[in-house]
Amino acid sequence: MIRIGLVGFDTSHVVQFTMRLNHVDIEEDQWVEGAQVVAGFPGTSKITDDDSLAEYTATVAGYGVEVVDAPEELIGKVDAVMVEFQSGIVHLEYARPFLGAGVPTFVDKPFTCSVADAQELADLAKANDIPLFSSSSLRYALEIQQLEAERDQTGEILGAMAYSPASLHPQNPGLFHYGIHAVETLYALMGPGCEDVWCAYEDDAEVVVGRWQDGRLGSIRGTRAGTHGYGFTVWCENEVRACSIDASYIYRELLKKVVGMFESGIAPLDIEETVEIMAFVEAAAKSAQLNGRPTPLFG
Repeated sequence: MIRIGLVGFDTSHVVQFTMRLNHVDIEEDQWVEGAQVVAGFPGTSKITDDDSLAEYTATVAGYGVEVVDAPEELIGKVDAVMVEFQSGIVHLEYARPFLGAGVPTFVDKPFTCSVADAQELADLAKANDIPLFSSSSLRYALEIQQLEAERDQTGEILGAMAYSPASLHPQNPGLFHYGIHAVETLYALMGPGCEDVWCAYEDDAEVVVGRWQDGRLGSIRGTRAGTHGYGFTVWCENEVRACSIDASYIYRELLKKVVGMFESGIAPLDIEETVEIMAFVEAAAKSAQLNGRPTPLFG
């Protein structure tokens, strides 16, 4: 049984993930086998209020998870860690010591809030030959998995549009905060290889179009007003498919991938694709500042 440590308790994810991994207070069809949360470091937060942080901490502790006073206390107690702080700005700080100590690491969304931080973590993981993984749970939505399973029927994806809420917070600038879900969904459909983006930005919404190296176009719509939802449309060789995403099982499906990495030592997603996603978000923000001018992801 893999022993998992949680780093950062300022998100409901620590409760939801512990429920599924430790098989407590949740239906059996949500259980994920092979790992348990055994210890965690709550930390502090610039996003979540103190009362919510205390509530999440009390709930996780009530599930039998040991609460430690410093993150380094987890080293030796656990086989793997999940960095869960909501702010991507602090992820480099908290993930770096575990990668340096040889501990397989999952970093919740957003991976970081800059390409520089993302590349530093990716390089550290490679230098130490340690698996490192980050993803929005939307990447593994059942609707996306079904589309992949039916690729022989649909043919190749020629273009895609994904959408999600895109609320803003200075600790996760621009699409890093919540729009990352739409960006991750788009990359799950299109794969890596985006060269440049252009962004139309308004207070209530933004639309980002990306041009891939092979000439395909993909876009995201991040919403900040009206009714919100998650979903996508894909234009394939043999079919156009529009799907709303049912979020009921996205945590379970993500955790299957996380535990699989902890067991095998092999990340389910190339970390360089995650670095590219960070570059997509950075470039979208630059394009918005330039009134929609096409902006390269790198260079």
